[in-house]
Amino acid sequence: MLDIHYEDVEDLSLTEESLSNWITEVCSKESKEFGDISLIFCSDEYLLDMNRTHLDHDYYTDIITFDYTENQLVSGDLFISIDRVRENASDFNVSFVHELHRVIIHGVLHLCGYKDKSDEEEKLMRSKENDALSLISFT
Repeated sequence: MLDIHYEDVEDLSLTEESLSNWITEVCSKESKEFGDISLIFCSDEYLLDMNRTHLDHDYYTDIITFDYTENQLVSGDLFISIDRVRENASDFNVSFVHELHRVIIHGVLHLCGYKDKSDEEEKLMRSKENDALSLISFT
């Protein structure tokens, strides 16, 4: 089940059903089952506070993933900074909607077990993100 929440940002009017279907398809391609995922969209400051409080990191980020996956059941909380997504979209010259989906699926891929600490892991993560993004349309 997919839950969408907003913390100190405006409602993005996302369609839970289409996001849920997409995430289900990505999980299936990874031989996983979609469990319970919460998307919590927030501001830079909200996520910075989360980063400081829970991870002892003092910097802005676009996403923090809390992984509750058990066996093949993909579950977790994805906290996503809308401010970072907007800035990244501008920096990467892509639409806000495209970048938002990239960040969402980045978190889902973490829940599927992918990491991005090394160059090799990051390259695989980008490839998986691109594969997942190819499954949806941004029109």
